[in-house]
Amino acid sequence: VLLLLKIIAPALFLLVFGGFFLWEPHIELAFYERAWVQREIVPIEPLAGCFNNERVSAMYNVSERVYGPRRNEVQAGVSLRLGLDCYDFAGTLRAPPDHELEGVTNFHSYWRTDLAPFGERQEWMLKSFFATQPAGHSKFILWSNGDLSGNEMLHGYVSRYPGAFELRVADVADLAKGTELEGSALLRSTDKKAWVDGDLIRLLVVWREGGVWVDMDSLLTRDLSPLLEHEFVTQWDCYDKIYQPFNGALMHFHQHSPYLCEAFHIIATSPAPRASSTDWGALLYLKLWRRLVAGGIPPFKILPFCFSDGRSCRLDNRLPDPFAPDPTDGRWTGGLTRDVGGGLDQKLKNVFAVHLHNQWEKEYPKDGWVRRLL
Repeated sequence: VLLLLKIIAPALFLLVFGGFFLWEPHIELAFYERAWVQREIVPIEPLAGCFNNERVSAMYNVSERVYGPRRNEVQAGVSLRLGLDCYDFAGTLRAPPDHELEGVTNFHSYWRTDLAPFGERQEWMLKSFFATQPAGHSKFILWSNGDLSGNEMLHGYVSRYPGAFELRVADVADLAKGTELEGSALLRSTDKKAWVDGDLIRLLVVWREGGVWVDMDSLLTRDLSPLLEHEFVTQWDCYDKIYQPFNGALMHFHQHSPYLCEAFHIIATSPAPRASSTDWGALLYLKLWRRLVAGGIPPFKILPFCFSDGRSCRLDNRLPDPFAPDPTDGRWTGGLTRDVGGGLDQKLKNVFAVHLHNQWEKEYPKDGWVRRLL
């Protein structure tokens, strides 16, 4: 037996080692409760009729916003996992000429005052907004569940950027007026992570005001103008999770968009969300997308992962850790450098945001790429 083990063990080692040397393994395991899949994923309910002519708001032009021509294509049609293809595809999107920019685009975000104070770490979102978005055509509205006007830092932004920065308290009951959720007990849903109420508030404020939603745990890296001819959410990551493909950390919808009207109908007619879940986020967007295509309505767009979440992919093509100092050799991936104007800078100029997935306790190092760029 010992002799047999002495032969088998080295042979097995060589087989495994040789297999990894010759072949590239792709392994991903995920387990989903079958009852949940049958209950929440499989059924496709009919649309509520929000795209019917008699129900579409006069503020929303279906012919132009659903069926109209577009300058840029934001969906590649393939997964964009190879090399830096995703970043290069983002670079194909071109901003409209300055003379074509019209009106002001609202940018919305939300901060729960009862979870943590608004401080320097949160301010980086504001710095990135004013560093990247076109002045005179962009306005940042910071919503909260409590009064932030006494915050000295935020008061400075209100004074410095009149007309371009505003603080508002989110009155959920008021925001829901005129929607299927008006008066619903679901409006009181919250959790300790601000996931459920955050997912609801983003839909309500974009419905009421129109514009872009961006999570506070993000950094904007590029003018979003090339994207704003589309209504969109984003891809969750580069792995194409079958039951969790979408993310709302960055989204854009027009005021009184029938897409959001349909989303409110799904919320109103579905079970209450689980605490600290994405039931009103990723799951809701998936249900909505499937109902739209089943109902013959062109769905909203899905931005590829790297457009706003380049950290969520493989080690060889994800953005470097923003909370780690740059290595002494200044290298990133594929021979690209982190020098000023180097490969990393060029790819960051192609994408539109970096989603940091909370991590509020971490600071950006002085010798890291975030502080260098901002």
